[in-house]
Amino acid sequence: MNYKIENAYLLLDTEDGFQVEKKDLYIEDGKIVRIGNANAAKANAAKANAAKADALNANAAKENAEAREQPQAMDAGDYQVINAAHQLVMPGLINMHTHAYMTVMRNYADDVDFDEWLFRRVMPVEDQLPSEAAYWSSLLGCMEMIQTGSTSFVDMHMFQGQSPKAAQQAGMRGFIGRGLVGEDLYGDGYSRFQEALEEKAAYESDLLKFILSPHAIYSCSEKLLAQVAEEAQKQKMLKQIHLSESEAEVQNAIDKYGKTPVKYLSDLGFLDQDTILAHCVKMRDDDMDILLRHQANIVTNPASNAKLGNGFALINEMAAKGLNICIGTDGTASNNTLNMFREMGLLSLIHKGIAQDSTAAPAQFVLHAATANAAKALSMEGKLGVIAEQAYADLIFIDLHATSLYPNNNIISSLCYSANGSEVDSVMINGKFVMRNRKLLTIDAERVYYEVDKIVKKCL
Repeated sequence: MNYKIENAYLLLDTEDGFQVEKKDLYIEDGKIVRIGNANAAKANAAKANAAKADALNANAAKENAEAREQPQAMDAGDYQVINAAHQLVMPGLINMHTHAYMTVMRNYADDVDFDEWLFRRVMPVEDQLPSEAAYWSSLLGCMEMIQTGSTSFVDMHMFQGQSPKAAQQAGMRGFIGRGLVGEDLYGDGYSRFQEALEEKAAYESDLLKFILSPHAIYSCSEKLLAQVAEEAQKQKMLKQIHLSESEAEVQNAIDKYGKTPVKYLSDLGFLDQDTILAHCVKMRDDDMDILLRHQANIVTNPASNAKLGNGFALINEMAAKGLNICIGTDGTASNNTLNMFREMGLLSLIHKGIAQDSTAAPAQFVLHAATANAAKALSMEGKLGVIAEQAYADLIFIDLHATSLYPNNNIISSLCYSANGSEVDSVMINGKFVMRNRKLLTIDAERVYYEVDKIVKKCL
C-alpha cells in the first residue's frame, strides 16, 4: 500500500536541529519517496494528470508505447490518502536496550536491593519460565512499545526464537541477540552461540537483524569476548554488551585485571563503531576518551539505573566529548516500563538536576538520542530515525490535541517534557500500519493478556 499523508506537521531534522513544518508526505513500498507542501504536491499531480491525458489522446501507437515506458509521477489516485490534521508525524522512537521476555515480571521485584532483585526474584523466575512463555511476554512488550511510539528495539534475550517470533508477529523492527556467556565460544558457550546463528538464519529479514550479545565482562571470559569480536567481523554483525553498570562491577574489574571494564574491552579489541554498550554508568580515569577513540555507542537507561541504585551515566560530559549517546529502557523488571517517552523525560530532567544547569540535556539532544543517534549506532544512518527521502517509513502519529500537549506552544519541547506516550495515535513500520487510531492491527491484545495471566499464575 502506498500512502499520501496530508495536512500533517512533520518533525524534520535539519542543519539547525529539529524543525516542525506542515508538509505532505508520500510513501511507496515501505519508504518515504517525497516530502512537499500541499500546493506543490497538487501542482505535480495536475501535471501528471495532464501528461497522462495527452498520452491517451495521442494517435500514434509508437508514441503511446514510448510514453508508457517513461516513469510517471503518481497522482492522488495511486495513494491511500491519510488526513493527519492536528497530528505530528515524527520518526518512530528506537529503544536501544531491552529484555522483552522479562515483561511478565513487571512490578514483581521492586524496592529491594540488587542481590534480592537478581538472585532471589528475577533469576528464579527465568529458570522456570517455559520457552513459549517468553514469546507471550515478549509480545506483551511489543504491544507496549508500539502503543508508546517505539518502532524499533534492540533486545538481549535467553529463549531461542521467542523474541524474533514476537517481533515478527507484531511487525516491529528488531535488532535481536541471544545472550552469550561462558569461557569459550566454541566450548561451554557454543550452544548459545549456535542458537544465535540459528535465529539469524531462520528469522533475518528487512525488519529483523541479529546482534552478537555477550552478557557482561563478569559472565563472559576474556577468551570468549575476543572470540565474539572476531565472529562479529566475520559474520558482519553488530555486538552489544552490558558495561560498567555498577560500582561493584568496575571495582571487581580493577581488582581482577588492574583496569576498568572499558579499558579491559579496549585491550581485547572488542570496542569499535559497531559496538553498543548498555549503561556505562560508572566511568573512571580516561574511559570516555577510550570510548570516543573507538567510536563505540553508549545506551543510557536512566530509570533502570536509578531503580537499582546504580546512579546515572555522565551524559553531560559524554555529550561534550562528542560520544554517540542513545536511550534504552532496559527490561520491565528493572524499569518498569518500555515507554521511551517516559525515558526521554527522565533523561533530560535528571541530568539538568545533576548538573544544576537548566540548559543541560535539552529536548533537541534527547530527541536525537532516541532517533538519529540510535540509527547511527545500528549502522542505519539516514534510513531510520529520520523523515527523509529513501528513509524507511517508520513513523508515529502524535495527537496534538491531546490534553497533555495542548496548547502547542513548542511541539519539540512537549515531546520531551509533556508527552507520556498516550498521545500516540497511530504507528507505521516499514510503510505498514501496526496501530491505527489506537487500535492494534497485528496483535490480539486479549489473547496476550490471557496467556500472560496463565504465566503469572504458574511462574510468579
